[in-house]
Amino acid sequence: MTAGFRSIGLHSLNPVGLGCMNVSHAYGVPPTEEEAIRLLNEALDAGYNHFDTARLYGLGENEKLVGKAVSHRRDEFFLASKTGIIIDGKKRYIDCKPESIKKAIDISLESLKTDHIDLYYLHRRDFQVPIEESVGALKDAIDAGKIGGYGLSEVSVDTLTKAHAEHPMLALQNEYSPWTRNVELGVLKACEKLGVALVAYSPVARGVLAGGVDDPTKFADKDIRISMPRFSAENWPVNAKLAKAFDTTAEEQGVTSAQLCLAWVLSRGSHVHVIPGTANINHMKENIARWEWQIPAAVAEQIDQLINQETVAGHRYPEGIRPTIDTEDF
Repeated sequence: MTAGFRSIGLHSLNPVGLGCMNVSHAYGVPPTEEEAIRLLNEALDAGYNHFDTARLYGLGENEKLVGKAVSHRRDEFFLASKTGIIIDGKKRYIDCKPESIKKAIDISLESLKTDHIDLYYLHRRDFQVPIEESVGALKDAIDAGKIGGYGLSEVSVDTLTKAHAEHPMLALQNEYSPWTRNVELGVLKACEKLGVALVAYSPVARGVLAGGVDDPTKFADKDIRISMPRFSAENWPVNAKLAKAFDTTAEEQGVTSAQLCLAWVLSRGSHVHVIPGTANINHMKENIARWEWQIPAAVAEQIDQLINQETVAGHRYPEGIRPTIDTEDF
């Protein structure tokens, strides 16, 4: 294994992977297809070897974009995708029925222009389907050679344990950053005990701890952060002060805010990976540039005291989304 790399199953990976969502939707205005293709290829050139996408992103367009952009370089990266969150017009629901999973995997393979996805997640827990049945469908796909292994996203220790007992899991993907600590209620340690990689999404606090949010009122119309309580007129002033203090700490350490934040997350365990996303090539390169830098313990403790569940204002998700989240909550 390359020094500093971390494992997901038998794969040795740079612990800083690339979340591909932003080049299709979610934050700001997506880049042009040409710009997105350039970003994905330059990411491989910069040292990324773990790409993360999903059926949800861009309503299927993100997988197609990744396939078009880098399928000719398929042997250069570990590929992860997801299914389970369905958006049909104005309807949003969770579907992890075995037949739905099998159909989604075939669509993903075609869109990504590949015959094998290294890691396939259930994007959320389907409370209408026993997790063992969903995992059974994923095991069938593993046996068929369509996926190398499976993972879950935003689930609790109980769900993780039940799923892993049905068939060993490669990775669990939950939100984790200094301002979202839910995994510390059990999932972080449970993953380590079971030998499951913890892949942290939104590891720079949706841009806040990367110097990426100045004024939430200026978000683009379809930016998903608009509905998130932490960016509301009531809560943002509190959180903005935390971000400013965080930026000062990064400057004192001679790294960018994003680099400091990613190093903090990676310091939480050798089984932890991060997948920051961006539509900006310079930010993409910034995120991986100091991937081997280790945060001093005293600085990590300073951040713990500054930004935590008690000091951040607002819940991480709006009321309507919370019932779909299985993860332990404060």
